[in-house]
Amino acid sequence: MAVCARLCGVGPARGCRRRGAAREQRRGGAGDSEPDTDTDPEEAGGGGGATEDEEAAERIEGGGPAAHPAEAGPAGRAPLSLLELPPELLVQIFGSLPGTDLPSLARVCTTFRRILRTDTIWRRRCREEYGVCENLRKLEITGVSCRDVYAKLLHRYRHILGLWQPDIGPYGGLLNVVVDGLFIIGWMYLPPHDPHVDDPMRFKPLFRIHLMERKCATVECMYGHKGPHNGHIQIVKKDEFSTKCNQTDHHRMSGGRQEEFRTWLREEWGRTLEDIFHEHMQELILMKFIYTSQYDNCLTYRRIYLPPSSPDDLIKPGLFKGTYGSHGLEIVMLSFHGRKAKGTKITGDPNIPAGQQTVEIDLAHPLQLPDVENLHDFSELSRIVLEVQEQVRREEQEKEHRQEEEDRSQQAASQPAAKPLGGEGAEGEETAAGAEGTTQDKAPASQSFVLPMGVISRNEDYPRTCRICFYGTGLIAGHGFTSPERTPGVFVLFDDDRFGFIWLELKSFSLYSRIKVSFQNAEAPSREAFDEMLKNIQSLAT
Repeated sequence: MAVCARLCGVGPARGCRRRGAAREQRRGGAGDSEPDTDTDPEEAGGGGGATEDEEAAERIEGGGPAAHPAEAGPAGRAPLSLLELPPELLVQIFGSLPGTDLPSLARVCTTFRRILRTDTIWRRRCREEYGVCENLRKLEITGVSCRDVYAKLLHRYRHILGLWQPDIGPYGGLLNVVVDGLFIIGWMYLPPHDPHVDDPMRFKPLFRIHLMERKCATVECMYGHKGPHNGHIQIVKKDEFSTKCNQTDHHRMSGGRQEEFRTWLREEWGRTLEDIFHEHMQELILMKFIYTSQYDNCLTYRRIYLPPSSPDDLIKPGLFKGTYGSHGLEIVMLSFHGRKAKGTKITGDPNIPAGQQTVEIDLAHPLQLPDVENLHDFSELSRIVLEVQEQVRREEQEKEHRQEEEDRSQQAASQPAAKPLGGEGAEGEETAAGAEGTTQDKAPASQSFVLPMGVISRNEDYPRTCRICFYGTGLIAGHGFTSPERTPGVFVLFDDDRFGFIWLELKSFSLYSRIKVSFQNAEAPSREAFDEMLKNIQSLAT
């Protein structure tokens, strides 16, 4: 209370402009209500204020001890201005406002500006806006205030919080930038070691930002095995930033490239090169090491959003880990788009790079699998899938034919083209929801499942029961994404957190397991923003 009172300059001079104008004119100085044009959060509450001698002079000039604001006017009169409220109440009010509004508040008058120097306000903003739960009082020892933490660290770097995909050629990646105590840390998320798709994600820090002193925040590169060292972050444009290491010698090892490769192999794959007998797999691993290590943590990142969800979705959309043969485990984003579901690669490989749509599921065409005995026969499963593929082809041709006839009719009538009833998106959603609901009503709660003979799976520990299956297509290509084509396959839903895909042409099976991490600052502002993000990362991959 005493501190807040001193900040506000308690006494008659603290009153409204009308009462204080004559006295300020007599003093020949700037009044407490002098406007301030500074709008930076870093300066909200900054600047010089009245000294204790000046405050004492004001109290003496006022003719007695400081009066309570409620007693400044006639008895029983409610305060006419915020300036008449008790300082501790103003601290509570200001502390409940968003930190981005406080610079504007500081422009009102120097009284507000002085109150905004109260660290209690900024401690609350750090906690409520960024989840900083550390004992911020310890900062006083280092001379760093909560306002410094908010303005020079949290507010300044707020635009890089969330999920990002690094531009590492076909390999991509998943970076999560979070506030961690009094640091902002960029964590690179890595799939578990192949083929343990149900294991939790691994993660390692790539950079961190913190306040070493009051002047500005310090960026440190965390890449390598020699501890933090000098780095740099540049926000290129909206939803894009880049990192640079200024001491890449910290990434080198005394044993040279061979030691660096062995260390990388243990971290990435959990094994040595001698443990990998497949020659093609050895080549792919060595290729990835050579390609990714050349960046030395000097990367450009582009923002990605988690897919929005709907009550009609088959399962909750999100991020999944999936098996991709010799390429190991990769991260895929499952999203729903009306009658379609799409799996987009967040990490990729030289065949199908990150950003490409690896699988597409047709929710309007469920598949009824044969019983377990007949399911062992690959030719029987292939027959069922190819029949549905032909059905889908005919339906698409009929739809194109109807559309051409409608266009001709509209042109003949010289009328503008009208959208189909409910719009294409609405029609698709209705069809998908209807097909899904009808299928689930007819299908049993679960059915036995086994992979047909001859279908290769990296993980033999797949579920032996499934809920429902759909016709789908998978993207395959040669090395360097040459001759890409979509081939038929089977989407198998096991439960809320696992699904699979049988690649008919490759005779292989991919198992996907949900990434169970609560990512913050990753929600798309709108459905349109998410769709635009998908389009952008796919165009970059192409």
